Amino acid sequence: MAEAITIVRPYAVAAFRLAKQNKALTKWSEMLSFAAAVAADEQMKAYIDNPKVTAAALEQMFLSICDKKLDESGVNLIKLLGEYGRLALLPEVAKAFEELKAEDEGVLEAEITAAAKPSDTAVKALVARLETRFGKKIEASVKVDPELIGGIKIVIGDTVIDASVRGQLQELAYTLKS
Repeated sequence: MAEAITIVRPYAVAAFRLAKQNKALTKWSEMLSFAAAVAADEQMKAYIDNPKVTAAALEQMFLSICDKKLDESGVNLIKLLGEYGRLALLPEVAKAFEELKAEDEGVLEAEITAAAKPSDTAVKALVARLETRFGKKIEASVKVDPELIGGIKIVIGDTVIDASVRGQLQELAYTLKS
């Protein structure tokens, strides 16, 4: 996974810089989202992974599907990814682009995992506290994982706040082993 991000990040950064320079972040977001959906399609994945398909044929097929959804810069990105055999990484490029865009707009994505479904009021209060702590707008998604036993776990970028019973038990076990 770390290897994929080192490959993906330069493409996402280049696309982000170009989009920002041209004041076209929303357009690029839409183009990358569409191209990522095409690349993630099961039939397209099989075509991309087929060693008998040449880079030129793959590029032509991909661009014919994306026909009017991409501008000239978007087409150039697809050609570049196709040339280096990296079209399968388009979903990760789109995700990294969206992260850069959100960071630029001052928005952080938080993944809140709870042992039981929290109330909307509790989520709003938690998001408000996180916004105060991080000084940015937080967009939260909530998941339920009964294996946490109790409490919550929050992931925002590289920051993990683990206030779950499972996390505390794991920490206790580690401490006792030391």
